[in-house]
Amino acid sequence: QVRLVESGGGSVQAGGSLRLSCEGSGFTFSTYSLAWFRQAPGKQREGVAAIDEHGRTTYEDSVKGRFTISKDDAKETLRLEMNSLKPEDAAMYICAAYPGGVARPLLAYEYNYWGQGTQVTVSS
Repeated sequence: QVRLVESGGGSVQAGGSLRLSCEGSGFTFSTYSLAWFRQAPGKQREGVAAIDEHGRTTYEDSVKGRFTISKDDAKETLRLEMNSLKPEDAAMYICAAYPGGVARPLLAYEYNYWGQGTQVTVSS
């Protein structure tokens, strides 16, 4: 049974940093495409960053240079390092997984496994 569990969310001031983690279990972590999505109240879920099974990364334009996605296959953990946070980054952050490669890494329909999310709040 595939399971994804996020942690690391919290409340920070604008300009601050947070590090999110997503622990996977029940699947061969290294062979999956993985991604972070976020969803704010009243808004659509949007892809933030993705990493494929080969370690290639993709970022949404607004987070380039501020966020870094990485994975540790041995620890079966996906991470998102978030720096220079802005109030508009506030959302529920959710990790996602798909076995193998995906054509469009930042689109939600590409992924079939989802975590429950961890909340990020950024105050101005």
